[in-house]
Amino acid sequence: MKRLFAFPLLLALALFSGASAALDMSFRAVSPGVYAYLGETGARTYDNEGMNANSGFIVTDAGVVVVDSGATWKVAEQIHAAIRKVTKQPVKYVINTGGQDHRWLGNGYFKAQGAEIISAAAAIADMHARGALQLQGLAGELKDKVAGTEAVLPTRTFDNKEVLKLGGREIRLLHFHGGHTPGDSVVWLPKEKLLFSGDLVYVDRLLGVMPFSNAGDWLASFAEMEKLNPKIIVPGHGAVCDLKKAQRESRDYLRHLVDHMQKAVDDMTGLQEAIDSLDQSQWSHLANFEQLKGGNASRVYLEMENR
Repeated sequence: MKRLFAFPLLLALALFSGASAALDMSFRAVSPGVYAYLGETGARTYDNEGMNANSGFIVTDAGVVVVDSGATWKVAEQIHAAIRKVTKQPVKYVINTGGQDHRWLGNGYFKAQGAEIISAAAAIADMHARGALQLQGLAGELKDKVAGTEAVLPTRTFDNKEVLKLGGREIRLLHFHGGHTPGDSVVWLPKEKLLFSGDLVYVDRLLGVMPFSNAGDWLASFAEMEKLNPKIIVPGHGAVCDLKKAQRESRDYLRHLVDHMQKAVDDMTGLQEAIDSLDQSQWSHLANFEQLKGGNASRVYLEMENR
């Protein structure tokens, strides 16, 4: 598949001439042979290189599987450097768990290393639609650190399920109904009962319901994910957690939004009154609460209104 939305190197370099702060791409073992990077819970910044999200990799005897390629070529290169500290095995596969920039804009680097890049088919249209805008937004924040990054689409897709068997490991890729983005999917290790949830789970920070999100689909995907009964969850954002914490901080919050706004629409309550009467204080301890609570409420109201 051809690369799209090529981003000129010279333009990126011209945007910034200051000193470059180093991102600490430290991965920690969360299970034997399974590693996670936990990004910051705040916004994308120059210093964090757009990695305000989690990623990971799985080591097998026959190669490595990367879960989310990072926000830029440079970040992907740093992910690969971290892998090389653990194993000499080559990266065989890269899984994109969704259409957010930090899930897939490092694809170009890994494709150049010969890796096969996989996502849910439902993610492709989202990547197509938003890739150029994501690059433009990152260039404004990351400046020189976005150099070399291009929107390189996955080379292989699956509809609902794909099973990778590599080096004695079984790795299941599952797409349910989308949620934060239409192509949100999870990476499930059934033997370890370990789940890379992508953006279906946010903990330690408030989740974001965006214009491309669908709260109803998100809840439906979460319900499917619960059936797996994972023991360990590497969420899209926040610390490694168990299912109960994921339920409290993602599922219960979404359910609260949907139930309140559905009743408001049914009762013909206006948007502003519906927002003003919504009590989100149970989740006020989460990072980014003040920045996101209003937009989340209004978008879920509009979604319920347009059902």
